[in-house]
Amino acid sequence: MDLSPRQRLAVFALIVVVLAALGYYLVDPLLTHHHGSTQTAATASTPATASAPAASGNPATPGPAATASGAGSVNIYNWLPFTQQDLTSAAAVAVRFSVDYNTFTYTENAADYVRAMGSLVTGQLATTLRAGYQTPGVASLRTSQKQVSTGTASISSLRAYGTSSLTFIVTAGQRLATASGTTNGSTQYAVTVTNSAGSWQVSGLELESAGNF
Repeated sequence: MDLSPRQRLAVFALIVVVLAALGYYLVDPLLTHHHGSTQTAATASTPATASAPAASGNPATPGPAATASGAGSVNIYNWLPFTQQDLTSAAAVAVRFSVDYNTFTYTENAADYVRAMGSLVTGQLATTLRAGYQTPGVASLRTSQKQVSTGTASISSLRAYGTSSLTFIVTAGQRLATASGTTNGSTQYAVTVTNSAGSWQVSGLELESAGNF
């Protein structure tokens, strides 16, 4: 049966109303569930702040896995190429290294400075740090001012990750005492930690907003 233009318009409007009602019926439970999941995930994904071991206590353990209500527990680490233990261990190494990076005294040489970091850094990075520490202009200023620096560190966020590496944004604090007084400051670094044979080591350091160090 042929419908007049007005009748076709009325049928079309009715179909739109039915489809809208059906869509709301199907989507509304998902929206409600998603809202609950988002709140839970937001709580779980708050960046873990790790304090300096020497100056501010032990690094905090990153938050627990997210859960989704109504669908049982969901372990987010099943979706990631690293475990919660990997994240905890790598974060602790990043913090300890960042503390050591800003901890030094004018009475120690480059070898002593890097040796204090022990196995926290790769051989290649250790060489780079040693060279930087004994740069003539930097070394002479350290000695002439009788600099004694104490470092602190906390993780601000996780910037990137892969199957064997994690890059953290770390806020590294420094209390610098010199012959003329004491100053306090902080700098954000991107610290890359890599896993080799089950051991986490810092392999890269760069300013958060600059190129590789």
